[in-house]
Amino acid sequence: MDAARETAVYTHGHHESVLRSHRWRTAENSAAYLIGSLRPGMRVLDVGCGPGTITADLAALVAPGGRVTAVDAAEDVLAQAAAHAEERGLGGAVSFAVADVHALDFPDDSFDVVHAHQVLQHVGDPVRALREMRRVCRPGGIVAARDADYAAMTWYPAVPGLDAWLDLYRRTARANGGEPDAGRHLRAWARRAGFTEVTSSATAWCFAEPEETAWWSSLWADRTTASSYAGVAVLGGHATAADLEAAAGAWRAWAAEPDAWFAVLNAEILCRA
Repeated sequence: MDAARETAVYTHGHHESVLRSHRWRTAENSAAYLIGSLRPGMRVLDVGCGPGTITADLAALVAPGGRVTAVDAAEDVLAQAAAHAEERGLGGAVSFAVADVHALDFPDDSFDVVHAHQVLQHVGDPVRALREMRRVCRPGGIVAARDADYAAMTWYPAVPGLDAWLDLYRRTARANGGEPDAGRHLRAWARRAGFTEVTSSATAWCFAEPEETAWWSSLWADRTTASSYAGVAVLGGHATAADLEAAAGAWRAWAAEPDAWFAVLNAEILCRA
């Protein structure tokens, strides 16, 4: 196994606290920059599909006649994605497979659109991943990617402990082979991957209403202490269990503030193959 595959480790894993946020994602709130490029009958590859909520939306957007192939490195989460597609009545329009984005098991020019949401920040070699996405996309097709930029996340008020959480997360993710500030790199990575026509944009998730801040803080508090990320942080020597509990407490303290507000900047690229 080469180094790119060895370092393509998903820092968060698929703990319930992680999937809680992934299931919230839709094409509307997470792939709006791509929607205008989709047409009925298109063949779409959804890379790193997770529990499949965006996948199912993409399948609906290319109906009738279109088809989505959804891939993920984790077989267990693909079963959840398949179940979601069936619940939406889209099972016949979506197929699922385990795959490594560094070496996709599809022929050249197989898809009209290749999409990846919050994937490139976690892979060992994002430029190689984009080259593979380009290879399986037909000439004139679209490769689309969207990733957060952790260093650009911002919040109010300045609760003690959240700065330490962010610093810890960025250090842990990098030690695990990823790039937590991937958003700012997307355009450069795409150009290095050989794309010459790249349209860049940015949008934000904003959590400001009490139910939103409670949801966002609880999933991050739980993720910090109970997901695979917690194990990576401790085993890697980046934090102690007490440090993680303090970070989780900072999340809960922030959500208790009546003016709590959090924004996640996401960068996006549409690349013409």
